[in-house]
Amino acid sequence: MSETPPENTDFDAMTRDIAEVPAVEVIVTVAVNLMSAAAVKLGLTEEGDKYKDLDEARKLITALAGLLDASATEISSFHAAPLRDGLKSLQLAFREASIVPDEPGQGPGEKYTGPVYG
Repeated sequence: MSETPPENTDFDAMTRDIAEVPAVEVIVTVAVNLMSAAAVKLGLTEEGDKYKDLDEARKLITALAGLLDASATEISSFHAAPLRDGLKSLQLAFREASIVPDEPGQGPGEKYTGPVYG
C-alpha cells in the first residue's frame, strides 16, 4: 500500500521556494543543523546524556568541518567566522567528553581544520 502525499502539498511551490533561497543561506542552514545535531550527540543539551553518542557526534562534526572547508571560498567571513568558532567549540567538547582523547590532528574534522588544542 503506497502513501499518497496530502492534497495540500504543492511540490512545485516548494521547489520555487527553494530556488529563491541564496546558496549561502542553504550552506549556513545546513551547517547550523549539523552543529545542533552534534551538540545533542555530545550531551550538551538540557537532556544531557540521554542522547549522548560520541560515534554519531564524530560523524556530524567531521561532516560540518568538511562542509565549512569546502565552502570557505563561497561564503563570506561574516558567515564563516562564527561557524568555524562553533566547530572548534564542538571539537573541544568532543575531546573533553572522550574517555581516551584522540591524538592532536586525529579528532573529528581535524583533517580539515588541523589539530585543535584546548
